[in-house]
Amino acid sequence: MKEMREDPRFPDVLIHQSSYVDDGAMIGRGTSIWHFCHILPRTVIGENCSIGQNVMIGPNVKIGNGCKIQNNVSIYDGVELADDVFCGPSCVFTNVNNPRSDVSRKDEFRPTPVGRGASIGANATIVCGHSLGEYCFIGAGAVVTKDVTAFALMVGNPARRVGWMSRAGERLGRDLVCRRTNRRYQLNNETLAEIEG
Repeated sequence: MKEMREDPRFPDVLIHQSSYVDDGAMIGRGTSIWHFCHILPRTVIGENCSIGQNVMIGPNVKIGNGCKIQNNVSIYDGVELADDVFCGPSCVFTNVNNPRSDVSRKDEFRPTPVGRGASIGANATIVCGHSLGEYCFIGAGAVVTKDVTAFALMVGNPARRVGWMSRAGERLGRDLVCRRTNRRYQLNNETLAEIEG
């Protein structure tokens, strides 16, 4: 791992020598940044994150603790990832709804908050201005064009809810019990929540 280096600006962070971290970025302990990445100013990345190859983040982006961002992902101004979010390879975030190369729309960036524990599959597209609820699961190649509720399983173009996922990432059956953890869930008016206890 001699190609991984420690940067004196960021204690206990490993950064591949091919990557750039601009001044003004903040990176938490235990995070690894792999090949050919660029972290722009005013980006905050939490602790124990894994930033895969060819990732661009920022500026003005906040990434929570324990996030895994796979190869070839760009996270633009307006996107905010809560803790433990998974971004699959080549998933896409937008930040303007009607871009034109000759019209500056930097004052029109739309926020895209992603809730704790959410998973976004490979090649999925998240159209800006929509929120992703905690522990939702966006299937590979899906195109999200509206808000996503917590624990929802979304697939297709445009993405539609086809089921529910547990906190542990298991598809829930009709009994709404997680096969992995035996935790129970309750559905109320199209909103799923864990049953405490």
